[in-house]
Amino acid sequence: MYRGRTLSLSFPPFTHWVKRIIIACAAIYLFQVMIGAFTGSGERYLFHYLGLVPVFVTHGMIWQLVTYSFLHASLMHLLVNMLTLWMFGSMLEQDWGPKQFLEFYLFCVVGAALVSIAVALIGWGSMTIPTVGASGGIYGLLIAFGMLYGDREILMFPLPFMMKAKYMVAIIIFVVVIATLQPAQGGVANFAHLGGLLFGFLYIKFLPRRGLAAGLSERYYRARNDYYRAKRRRAAKKFEVYMRKQGENPGRFDEYGNYLPPEDKKNGGGKSGWVN
Repeated sequence: MYRGRTLSLSFPPFTHWVKRIIIACAAIYLFQVMIGAFTGSGERYLFHYLGLVPVFVTHGMIWQLVTYSFLHASLMHLLVNMLTLWMFGSMLEQDWGPKQFLEFYLFCVVGAALVSIAVALIGWGSMTIPTVGASGGIYGLLIAFGMLYGDREILMFPLPFMMKAKYMVAIIIFVVVIATLQPAQGGVANFAHLGGLLFGFLYIKFLPRRGLAAGLSERYYRARNDYYRAKRRRAAKKFEVYMRKQGENPGRFDEYGNYLPPEDKKNGGGKSGWVN
């Protein structure tokens, strides 16, 4: 699934969900700044209600598994995340379509949150300090980009050289792993970053190529069709038994329970009684 070497100096488009996520994060950050300016504890309350606080999630506030990704700790935090989302997410959304892109992004966001909670539960992190930021979803996008477009070269602005996407992603993973193993993480939720990387990798490697929702939908309709075919076969057997008891010819049925008309009907025009 790797793409060939290409070089493009154009900016990516603002695709459907990339644009909406950026607008939502920017609007919520503006609200954070305003509520922080007018109230002394408003922003802190917002972080504890909508940010990812493991102890609150385990007590029922499950919306935090998603809402934490729309909050950001600083303007630089917001700008870096949204720039990365725009640069790498737009390409994925163009190829996948809006529905699968949103599914993937939320899969990584929720996955990163679950990893953070699991780490806190085993004692490697805090149960009460909120985690905020879209980095879990962003790191998922980065590893997906590296796996799908690994041979594409990226200009490492402001550094004046090019690097293949797969090498850039490998360096990012190395840095995150080293940062996670440090005794003091400086308030950066590195386990959430690792969670985003992990769930992004799992999605690309093991889930259906058309996405989780499409795969589940196909399985549902396949199971539903198998159920109705089985019902038709049972009905056909009951009909055959009944007609034989009446001394009549029950006709013929195929393996799906569909009625097969006699040969004279096939040749002379008559329609089949049942349709699959």
